[in-house]
Amino acid sequence: MSAPATRADRLDALAKKQGLDALVVTNLHDIRWLTGFTGSNGVVVVGRDSEGDPIRRFITDFRYVAQAKDQVLDPWQRIDGGRDLGGAGLAAHLPHGVRKVGFDDAQLTVAAHRRLKNAVEIGQELVPAQGLVSGLRAVKDADELDAIRAASELADAAFSEIVLEGGVVGRTERELALRLETRMRELGASGSSFDPIVAAGAHGALPHASPRDEVIPKGVLLTVDWGSVLDGYCSDSTRTVSTGGISDDARAVYDLVLDAQLQSLAAVKADADARAVDKVARDIIAAGGHADHFGHGLGHGVGLEVHEAPTLSPRGQGKLVTGQIVTVEPGVYVPGHHGVRIEDLVAVTDDGSDVYTTVSKDLIEVT
Repeated sequence: MSAPATRADRLDALAKKQGLDALVVTNLHDIRWLTGFTGSNGVVVVGRDSEGDPIRRFITDFRYVAQAKDQVLDPWQRIDGGRDLGGAGLAAHLPHGVRKVGFDDAQLTVAAHRRLKNAVEIGQELVPAQGLVSGLRAVKDADELDAIRAASELADAAFSEIVLEGGVVGRTERELALRLETRMRELGASGSSFDPIVAAGAHGALPHASPRDEVIPKGVLLTVDWGSVLDGYCSDSTRTVSTGGISDDARAVYDLVLDAQLQSLAAVKADADARAVDKVARDIIAAGGHADHFGHGLGHGVGLEVHEAPTLSPRGQGKLVTGQIVTVEPGVYVPGHHGVRIEDLVAVTDDGSDVYTTVSKDLIEVT
């Protein structure tokens, strides 16, 4: 991965641009991205002191001192700050003379903010600064792209083996989900990036259906949404297959979703407007008579978290940037009948996208 100094310097420059002398980082995914730390208690302070010298402080508690020594390297100063890192334990390690201290108001609780506010020096101002790190994390470097591709390839291998080759008819949704999770771990994943969705027939009309102890029958559509975590990075893909003999209506819905997926995927490229890409799929599905059956966004960013910036939706903001990872996952969900979702994991490039998901999007019959 990129040298911690590089990421810290980028954050430092961004904080300075926002008029901040220092930034407190409390989100553990942000901290891992900045420092490499994988523990469950830590705080980072980045900025410049009153003399203009860089501040690179990583604060944790006794449980993680040894771990931090291995994971958190130069330029970070490692500090044992005790268990209360949200109040006095943090304030004690804010540099003297620093006036404007930013914090991510989407991450710091009201109680933690109150403790910190009561503990800082007189004259120090706490300034809401939501999303500075997550904005940087949204654009992946080459090592991160490789890590996400590897996670996707591992997940694809497990899906091909357990679902396409192993068969589904006669197994329960829950059994299939468990076998898929287990196989990803056997192939080297640290776990699933989310609980797999396995939904057959009318159950597939629930976009976030939980696997049931119900046997998967013949003659239905089956939606599987799955992903792995490998070296901290996530993948996310969805395929809908048939178990043979589906209705003409089900086939028509599949073809509609596939058309929307392919055309919106073709719209993904650097400088494309996030809402405009979503609109491509939404207009196609609406023209097909299913506007009311596509209620979620087209896609989202993926990285250390399975849902992160950017967002492809009617509420999406900004333009896509080379190096971002997004899902492209239109769906149609017809209550009481069936659901179809087709999702690729893709990297944004200057002239299009690099699709990481390798499983065919043809309507495959699996028995």
